[in-house]
Amino acid sequence: MDQLAPTEKYSPYRFFSAEQWSRFRADTPMTLTADEIHRLRSLNDPVDLHEVERIYLSMSRLLSAHVEASQLLFRQRQVFFNALDVAKTPFIIGIAGSVAVGKSTTARVLKELLARWPSSPKVDLVTTDGFLLPNEVLRRNNLMERKGFPDSYDVGALLRFLSGIKSAQRNVLAPVYSHLTYDVIPGEFQTIDRPDILIFEGINVLQPGKLPKDGKIVPFLSDFFDFAIYIDAEEVLIHHWYIARFMRLRETAFRDPASFFHRYSQLSEDAARAIAEGLWTNINLKNLRENILPTRARADLILRKGANHLVEEVALRKL
Repeated sequence: MDQLAPTEKYSPYRFFSAEQWSRFRADTPMTLTADEIHRLRSLNDPVDLHEVERIYLSMSRLLSAHVEASQLLFRQRQVFFNALDVAKTPFIIGIAGSVAVGKSTTARVLKELLARWPSSPKVDLVTTDGFLLPNEVLRRNNLMERKGFPDSYDVGALLRFLSGIKSAQRNVLAPVYSHLTYDVIPGEFQTIDRPDILIFEGINVLQPGKLPKDGKIVPFLSDFFDFAIYIDAEEVLIHHWYIARFMRLRETAFRDPASFFHRYSQLSEDAARAIAEGLWTNINLKNLRENILPTRARADLILRKGANHLVEEVALRKL
C-alpha cells in the first residue's frame, strides 16, 4: 500500500494538482516582485512570479491559518494555567528534502511572504548546515564522506537550539556555515530572538532516529515543529538537477580560490562531471535513499516537482 498514491483510499493526505492548489490562494495578495523572487531563488531554480502565484500564495494562506489557530490555542492555555505572563513561543515550520531539490528557495520565498502579512510577523530562517560537525571533527572520525548524513550533525546542539526556541528564550544562537569554505565558521552565530515564526530548513530535519526499547522519552527535531514540509521529486530528476548545479558551480563559485571545491574548476568538463557523478552516487543518493526519502510521509505538506523543477502536485495531510 502506497499512502502517497492519490488513488489509495487509506492515505492520510488529500491530493491536488498545481492548478487546483493555485485556486486556494483566494484573495491573498502578491507582495513580492519578480526581481525579489529572482534574488531569493537558488542556482538553477526556475521559480518565478507565476510559480509563486501558483503555489506559494496558497501555502502562505494555509500557514497563516495554522499560525492563527496556534495563537488562539496559546491564549486558551494561558487562561487554563492562569499564567497570563507566559511568553508566546514561535511557530516552527520544518522544511526537508534532498539536496538540489529546491528547499532553500522554498524557505526563502516563504520567509518573505510570511513576513509581509498585514500583521507584519517577525520571521526568521535557520538552516541545519551550521549544526554540521566541523570538518576537522568529521575527518578525525572518518565522516567526511558522510557529510549531510544524520551522524554528521551535532544533534545535541540542534536539540538545545530548538528547545530554547520553543521555550521562548531570548537571543538563542545558531552556528553559521560557509558554503564557500564548506565548513562551520568558528565563533560566528545567528541570533534568534523570539520570532513569531521560525523556518527551520535541512535535508534530515524529519529524521526520527531510533526509539529506545525502555520507553524513555527521546526528543527528535520534528517534535518541536508545528508544521512540516517535504520537497519531493523523482530520483532521476534530483540526480539531473544535482549534476547540472555542480557543473554550473564549477563555472561560478568554484572558481574562487577560497572555495573548498576550487580544484574542481581546474578539471576538464568530463573529469568534473565524473567527480559530480561519484559524489551523487556515493554520498547524496545513498543519503536520499537511507535517510531523507523515508521521512517524506512524516510531513504535513508535500510539494511534488516535475521535470521542469516546478511543483506539479501537492499533498496535504488530512485533519
